[in-house]
Amino acid sequence: MGFFSKLFSSKKDKPELKERTALTIQVGDIVTYDLVDYEVVGKITYRDGGYEWLGYQLLEGNNTIWLSAEMDDELELGIYKKIQLPVSIPYPKEISYENRKYYLEESGKANVVGEGRSANINGTQTHYADYSDSEEEHFLSFETWGTETEASYGYPIEEFELKILAGTI
Repeated sequence: MGFFSKLFSSKKDKPELKERTALTIQVGDIVTYDLVDYEVVGKITYRDGGYEWLGYQLLEGNNTIWLSAEMDDELELGIYKKIQLPVSIPYPKEISYENRKYYLEESGKANVVGEGRSANINGTQTHYADYSDSEEEHFLSFETWGTETEASYGYPIEEFELKILAGTI
């Protein structure tokens, strides 16, 4: 290809944006859920042994929610919001929240990689516990960071409920 053909070529050498999935979301992307556009401002990758799952901090104005994504036998997604519910280690076998009983599903320790607003926890470890109600339609999640325990309430969603727009390459 000669100089003039390169100069007047209609092809632009723009890098292609890669299609995002719930498992490849990056800080800076936009996630639309329930007709609201959220910016991905933080990402946490959790690793417990050979198992890995992701948490994305989604921000719209002053509203923050968390999107949880993990590949078990199939893709499992959930939306979580922080709540005030005192609990400490050792985590109980069952717990009540808003007139509903939740049962311990799993707990352990996970090493974390934090990005964006979650970069301050990069390289640390959290003690976690996940609970579900008997119908598995409502979830509670606890993460203990040092002496502080964070509680979240969540519910499952389907992948088709999300629209992901890549904000970066």
